[in-house]
Amino acid sequence: MGQVVSKDGTAIAFTRIGSGPALIIVDGAMCHRAFGPATALAEPLSEHFTVYTYDRRGRGGSGGGTAPHDVDREVEDIAALVEEAGGSAHLFGMSSGGTLVAEAAHRGVDAERIAIYESPMIIDGTRAPMDPELPARVERAVAEGRRGEAIKLFMRYVGTPGFFVAVMPLLPMWKKLKAVAHTLPHDFALTGELQRGTPPPADRWAGAEVPALVIAGGKSPEYMRNAQRHLASALPHGELTVLPGQTHMVKPRATVPVLVDFFLRKG
Repeated sequence: MGQVVSKDGTAIAFTRIGSGPALIIVDGAMCHRAFGPATALAEPLSEHFTVYTYDRRGRGGSGGGTAPHDVDREVEDIAALVEEAGGSAHLFGMSSGGTLVAEAAHRGVDAERIAIYESPMIIDGTRAPMDPELPARVERAVAEGRRGEAIKLFMRYVGTPGFFVAVMPLLPMWKKLKAVAHTLPHDFALTGELQRGTPPPADRWAGAEVPALVIAGGKSPEYMRNAQRHLASALPHGELTVLPGQTHMVKPRATVPVLVDFFLRKG
């Protein structure tokens, strides 16, 4: 375990395991090293890579930085980790973490290769676009100390069944979710422009001049699979793979072989 100091002075906590080429895993909304899929994913990947998991700013052991939140600062956090890893690394991001990986590559972070699992986008009519008032409602709930309400607004939006949303406050995970609920507006700042029901501009990620693998779950909703197909075509060197039987809650056993093959590919 260790810390790097990002460009604005924020301490970013990370864990490093394994040996081999550097690989940085970037979490999605409300996830961090102690709560989410990254740590379980890192263990099998550490047989092939030096794997870095970290807490995105405002979560777990990382500092919150200065307000207001800016996507630039999260890109700088990744850049600081890449520097810690020796100046270059592979990047893998899940959900909004995948969006952040694409953004980091586009903005010039020195990545060897990038992989993305289901960046949350709505680019066509197969799902209604995000309510433009939703980010403000979530931010207001956070500002007023209603973290539980912010979580429920987010969970309903992403399609969590109503019964599960209702019982979540009774589950052990609730306390962990509330601890990072204040970072939900950060993820909306990152992904909101991509959930309007229309494709982003063709050159949106033109700066991401690295080999890129975009991964979709075969059982994920049509809108999500369509979005990943679009992202793969929009990235300058993108390719798409679909994992049969997987949803947004993808299993490590499905992703690890695909990631190992892609990141260790020659040429």
